Amino acid sequence: MRDGEADATTVRVVVGTIDEVVVGYGVVTVEGLRSGGALGLVTDLFVEPEARAVGVGECIAELLVDFCAARGCTGVDALALPGHRAAKNFFERHGFTARALTMHRSLRG
Repeated sequence: MRDGEADATTVRVVVGTIDEVVVGYGVVTVEGLRSGGALGLVTDLFVEPEARAVGVGECIAELLVDFCAARGCTGVDALALPGHRAAKNFFERHGFTARALTMHRSLRG
């Protein structure tokens, strides 16, 4: 493995299924902190709209958090974009709290 590459100990990809059909997925990366320790970063968590509200997303999130906990992470971060209230509410229901707000100014046109 080369520096900067991920392996099975630092990245987990999981899928959620209903009747053996994939309807969602999640990805988490474990990153080392300068102060020592590690932090999990959920980079993707998606469930098809027709498969929402039946527990698929919850199972995916739980598996990602468990993966991070097993690797000694001090916490797990996830991104919910401004205006995406459903994503924010989902993460809050699972114990996540907002820690930062990223402001952006586009320089296009």
